[in-house]
Amino acid sequence: MKRHFAVIGHPIAHSLSPQMHESAFKALGLDADYLRFDVHPQQLGDAVLGLKALGFAGWNVTLPHKEAIMPYLDELTLEAQRIGAVNTVKREGSRLIGHNTDGGGFLRSVESLLGDVQGKRAAILGAGGAARGVAFALAGKGMKLEILNRTPERATRLAQDLAQAGGEAAWGSLEEGPWLTGLDLLVQTASIGLHGETYPISLRGIAKHTLVVDIIFNPWETPFLKEARKLGCQTLNGLDMLLYQGVLAWEFWFEKVAPVDVMRRALLSAL
Repeated sequence: MKRHFAVIGHPIAHSLSPQMHESAFKALGLDADYLRFDVHPQQLGDAVLGLKALGFAGWNVTLPHKEAIMPYLDELTLEAQRIGAVNTVKREGSRLIGHNTDGGGFLRSVESLLGDVQGKRAAILGAGGAARGVAFALAGKGMKLEILNRTPERATRLAQDLAQAGGEAAWGSLEEGPWLTGLDLLVQTASIGLHGETYPISLRGIAKHTLVVDIIFNPWETPFLKEARKLGCQTLNGLDMLLYQGVLAWEFWFEKVAPVDVMRRALLSAL
């Protein structure tokens, strides 16, 4: 019997998750498919019920639904509870289980570039579902964080949640300031740049040793990353994070090792 998987978000046309996961299904001879659905925030509850009613075995969740989907699920893994956001759902019988692989995927994408992060400084721009996954993963490794968001109240809430979990985080508005100096890592987690728009703040003054990451992968280089590169920083887009969060989601669904190389080649081919 064919198993159905999907990704939901708004917008969703840019997602490469179908190519990545279907390549893995084909490589292992699995009878499964993977679809994408554009779900408006007001239709999220109906979409969850619909996917469940149609017998979908699981799905991924992207902007802007990672936090909003939680009340519609029956159970959350410890990771999803700790982070307060869900990017992967698995159906077990009649129950929907929410999980989060963003943090683990992000760590795998940067670990070879950052090395030991204990005591290093990072700033995270944005405070949504993806930011929460990244922040909890980095705090868990001992990084000192600063959370900056256009709505400071959301940054405050994330920093407080991190502190309750034993992390160390400051917070503030998304604006230029002294926080740019002395960073080891800067992570842009919002959707700004998805359509080529200029970032609302400049990175002038950033240290050249800073690794600058934008979790957007299409376009390949956002204006944010382009500025960081011109300022002498090492840059990384979100393709590897997409790959590894997908690998971890796949392993959550199937409880077996994912074909990482196959999935990477599919992403690169799609781009």
